[in-house]
Amino acid sequence: MSKLVIVESPAKAKTIKKYLGPGFEVKASMGHIRDLHANKLSVDVSRDFEPDYTIIKGKEKLIEELSALAKKSEEVYLATDPDREGEAISWHLATLLGLDTNKLNRVKFNEINKKSVENGINNPSKIDLDLVNAQQARRILDRLVGYRLSPFISQKIRRGLSAGRVQSVALRLIVDREEEIKKFVPEEYWTIDALLQAPPSKKSFKAGFWGDETGKIKLSCKEDTDKILRKLDGAVFTVGKVKKGIRKKQPSPPFITSTLQQEASKRLGFTAKRTMKVAQELYEGVEIEGIGSVGLITYMRTDSLRISEESRALGNQFIKENYGDKYLPEKPRYFKTREGAQDGHEAIRPSLVELTPEKAKSSLTSEQYKIYNLIWCRFMASLMANCVQDTTKAEIIAAKEGNAEEYCVFNASGYTVRFDGYSVLYDNNSEEEESSSVLPELTEDAVLRTKEIKDEQHFTQPPLRFSEASLIKMLEETGVGRPSTYASILSIILDRDYVVRESKKLLAPTELGTAIVNLLKEKFPKIVNTKFTAGMEADLDKIEEGGYDYIKMLHGFYDEFEDTLKKAKSSMEGVKISLEEDKTDIPCEKCGRNLIVKVGRFGKFFACPGYPECKFTKPFVQETQGSCPICGNTVISKKSKKGHTFFGCSGFPKCTFMTWDTPTKENCPDCGKTLFRSRGNVVKCLDEKCGFERKGGKKQDKDED
Repeated sequence: MSKLVIVESPAKAKTIKKYLGPGFEVKASMGHIRDLHANKLSVDVSRDFEPDYTIIKGKEKLIEELSALAKKSEEVYLATDPDREGEAISWHLATLLGLDTNKLNRVKFNEINKKSVENGINNPSKIDLDLVNAQQARRILDRLVGYRLSPFISQKIRRGLSAGRVQSVALRLIVDREEEIKKFVPEEYWTIDALLQAPPSKKSFKAGFWGDETGKIKLSCKEDTDKILRKLDGAVFTVGKVKKGIRKKQPSPPFITSTLQQEASKRLGFTAKRTMKVAQELYEGVEIEGIGSVGLITYMRTDSLRISEESRALGNQFIKENYGDKYLPEKPRYFKTREGAQDGHEAIRPSLVELTPEKAKSSLTSEQYKIYNLIWCRFMASLMANCVQDTTKAEIIAAKEGNAEEYCVFNASGYTVRFDGYSVLYDNNSEEEESSSVLPELTEDAVLRTKEIKDEQHFTQPPLRFSEASLIKMLEETGVGRPSTYASILSIILDRDYVVRESKKLLAPTELGTAIVNLLKEKFPKIVNTKFTAGMEADLDKIEEGGYDYIKMLHGFYDEFEDTLKKAKSSMEGVKISLEEDKTDIPCEKCGRNLIVKVGRFGKFFACPGYPECKFTKPFVQETQGSCPICGNTVISKKSKKGHTFFGCSGFPKCTFMTWDTPTKENCPDCGKTLFRSRGNVVKCLDEKCGFERKGGKKQDKDED
């Protein structure tokens, strides 16, 4: 008889099977196997929120197979991911397979290598029902909000909308930021910079105006600036006080989920969803040449900065052998995990320190290499000695000869690297450092050569729209959501067109998203309140820790929520919110009124606003800037039955042209027809007689997933 180990994914199963060898059967549950019914509330509020679970469609045969294997196995180990969701999957599996939930059959791997897997199998535990209850509480909360609030929002704004509990708060942050930007009033200010030289050096350096003999001066208009420029006319620049110092810079801590998503967004342009997908692949196992299938990183859903002493020792040994003793700090560095964070898992780090990104590169996809390189370098740098910089701050005095009582003060600063330390692997320079220059040797009272004095007008800038990185940071700082939820929050608000990407990275609310938030702020202020939502997250953490009854928590939320919903329905009876983005300038073919965009069971369509008097409708199409290579008609965007986007000729069915390739703004240099971009980033002409083709090249749009 063999022992059965159930994990979540086939990749993880393959890796673990290699370590356990004969005597073990390793199967994948393919994620969740049981959930609330998709088409009904499935929560009995009258019976203390009793959930009604059902096997997920398509998983019936898998459950039968697992049941048969479980019955003939000596032992069954549940080795799903080590978090709330994983614990819940194990509990559902135990329930369906008839396993004893009090038995030691739960196995957790923070990293997937031979030692960790063997240690996990040899030290099983019970299913943690506190974790299960925390997951159930979140699932039930989200279902109650989704199934009770979403129909109300849909009725008042547009059919098919959703108002998720956490996504609504994220959406509010984006909408509120947009309001700040609209209300922002720019203020004028001026700067004066002097480009100077310190003979015998011929290298120029920049000094910025600070003030005059009366103190610091803020230049708020041209008149004030011109007054200073007149004072500088013919002035001699000399070196005043020179302050030299040493700056020691610490490395950043190893990644947690949120910082990995933020850094991958800033450095690689990856979306949070894309980052987590690749990190999951690295955790579950990749076939590495010469090694076999191995998990390359520790578990990627964590908000703890803790690392094991064993991994610290291995990292220190690698640094010592490859960089030398001077690259190790005098004493080990420990990073403090933020208050309220869960400490169940280590920070994200490589499982095999000796497997450098360059060694693994040939076995990884481009995406996997980029994420692994980021994680490996950040972890190793966090163990290394500080970067030491020599800093110089100089005061520059500008005064006319013979008039020492009137003068202007300029400041110049710069730095040089005395010892690179951790920055040999991972650079985390601030904007101030990036803009600093290396100053020449400056001695007090030395006369400087003036190359140029430049004044420039500026205006204060409004706050920036959120990027994915900055929104995740804000969600983390306000306590909204948890590491495992950030990627899905962003995906939902983008996929539902509540938010769009501007300039590839910045998030702007659509009119639809703004309307949803405004309605929620007016009628359901707690739902979109960051402190209230953060408090609920804290309650879920208490449930996980065993210090709070989840039924009590659900009552505390739902009883008030239901009362608020009743009041909202009563106050808005007969009210419908009209959106400008739903209006078009397309005339109705029957009565001449301008058509509007409506949403039905099968998506968007054009309809006459005169319904029921006029019942004219027509299919909704999204035109592109491309033309059909066969007949020249406009190419339109379409959706397949499975929701995938493809492109076809607007002249269908007379013209049957269709393609999965995306039309571009470019025309073919050979025949002048629209060029299309394939998923492999090949730009080509789809006219069979032409055949022009090139790699994406300089006009390639940055991949935004």
